[in-house]
Amino acid sequence: MLIFIGALLGAFFGGFGGLIIGALIGHASGYALRRFVVGGLQIAQSHLLDSTFSIMGALCKADNVVSRDEINAVEQIFGMLKLQGESRERAKAAFNRGKQPGFDLDAAVDQFAKISRGRGPLLQLFLQLQCMAVTADGRIDPAEHAMLVRIAQRLGLTEADVSQLEALLRAAMGGPSASGQPTQDRLDDAYVALGITKDANPAEIKRAYRKLMSQNHPDKLASKGLPESMRPVAEERSREINSAYDIIKAARPDVR
Repeated sequence: MLIFIGALLGAFFGGFGGLIIGALIGHASGYALRRFVVGGLQIAQSHLLDSTFSIMGALCKADNVVSRDEINAVEQIFGMLKLQGESRERAKAAFNRGKQPGFDLDAAVDQFAKISRGRGPLLQLFLQLQCMAVTADGRIDPAEHAMLVRIAQRLGLTEADVSQLEALLRAAMGGPSASGQPTQDRLDDAYVALGITKDANPAEIKRAYRKLMSQNHPDKLASKGLPESMRPVAEERSREINSAYDIIKAARPDVR
């Protein structure tokens, strides 16, 4: 069964490291060593699950209200990551714990940072999952944005990373206008999502788009250790980048 936390661990250890661990587990000559390795992985899995969804719970409660849209989004994330049975219940418990007063957000972020060991692609996808939850109601409250920035900076990312991801999600969520043209807000978000300004020329726009698609392509991330069960998150990110580019093309006849 593919589950999110086991998948993350495979990515954290990397391709070759993962093979070593698999070899240790598969060929360990003694029961004690086998029990030690598997037990260690189970502890790490539990920590990752707790930190990921407890942080998500804190974010959703940052504006003092956890909306029905946010709850539905979290349930969709459970499905996207194929969490079932005990893992799903543990994720729900962690989410609820993160909503409680006195929750130690910094400690949870530090725990995630320690286990993830600063792996860039995974940190980006982790942040995307957090943003997906809090943008479910169509807006990001200033308190939610401030907490996202606090989390990102503690993980070694920047406020610009957060703003770009927020813009990417907003652009992808918006529907078409009555005229068939994107609204100005969506167009503005699309430019931010691609990391360019509205004054960018066609060549600059295409270059920014292609760079983002190359950096975030699921196959390329897989070659860096992203496991198959995290592929839906990477694919969603690619769709959002395509959506931002399509918005700009709809408003700019010179971009094709």
